Amino acid sequence: MLALMGALIFTAKWALSSLPNINVNSVLIILAAIFFGWRAMYAVAVYVALEGLIFGGGIWWFGYLYTWPLLVAIAMLFRKNDSALIWAVIAAIFGFCFGPLMYLEYFAINGGWEMFFSMWVSGIPYDLAHCGGNFVLTLILYRPLYKVMERFLGTPPPHRTA
Repeated sequence: MLALMGALIFTAKWALSSLPNINVNSVLIILAAIFFGWRAMYAVAVYVALEGLIFGGGIWWFGYLYTWPLLVAIAMLFRKNDSALIWAVIAAIFGFCFGPLMYLEYFAINGGWEMFFSMWVSGIPYDLAHCGGNFVLTLILYRPLYKVMERFLGTPPPHRTA
């Protein structure tokens, strides 16, 4: 199930790849964390591995090794939350911070603060698109996807009462 979830995250991102930084990765990873707990890291591992295998393991790929697991950790902190609006805000903040998080590797490897800052500033329009896309898509898709997962997984997450 977790491997399929990772493949779904990859496929959904690929399907929306013509839209710059607009994807459903965040809402799917949030839902994976809600339903599977820390085991959602396996889905993220499959997703990140597929990204590297299909698109090549360039320097950008190393950022995926810590950025997407960070979203799982954040989702685990708020796992008991059931508000689509709160999840949309969390996804939006994550989307806006995604670029700077990814650029940390540039700072560490080959450019220092100047490289990090120039990459971050030049990426702000994409981070804003990522932020807005995450907010809207999570707000719209959180509840219906939650219900689908709840139906097909059979049992509600542990934080729910029967």
